[in-house]
Amino acid sequence: MAQFFAVHPTHPQARLVRRAADIVRAGGLIAYPTDSCYALGCGLGAGKALERLRRVRHIDERHHLTLMCRDLAEIANYAIVGDAAYRFLKTPGSYTFILRARREVPRRVTRKKTIGVRVPGHPVAHALLAELDAPMLSATLLLPQDALPLSDAREIRERLEHEVDLIIDAGSCGTEPSTVIDLTGEQPSVLRKGKGSLAPFVVESV
Repeated sequence: MAQFFAVHPTHPQARLVRRAADIVRAGGLIAYPTDSCYALGCGLGAGKALERLRRVRHIDERHHLTLMCRDLAEIANYAIVGDAAYRFLKTPGSYTFILRARREVPRRVTRKKTIGVRVPGHPVAHALLAELDAPMLSATLLLPQDALPLSDAREIRERLEHEVDLIIDAGSCGTEPSTVIDLTGEQPSVLRKGKGSLAPFVVESV
């Protein structure tokens, strides 16, 4: 049965953040808030947790996963960031960018040697990544039978208490996922229009 931590949305309790990080380090699968909506997350090397994440979401290896990182420097450790991509990555807002993955990223989490990368703006997610001192693999908490991602932690507990190891409740953070932009081609292209505005970009829709 999943543990349930109620944390402050802007000033998360350090002891709870440490306990959450310990669960991730131990190979756990968690539900946690981001600046767009709730997400599922696990450690980069947690193979069994990754299998559980894919099972909960009903997705396979063809679905892009997101590497949640603390900052642009950490992204550059796991993805190839050219000058043009770097300018895009600095854009504030809820964006996931598709980049070429470096060899440090296990093949089982890439799609055609690419990976989604994101720096979340939510204080709880940021505190957790800082405590982990490592990125997390993530996917939007959108269940296959639902039209929108789950936004209430108590409903997440009701529906997934036997599927995840921890639910972090920081209140509602919305139901609109991040905007996904592919930067692997000559021109950026939109794979999903979400919370992040397209105004800063000249992009092609796919």
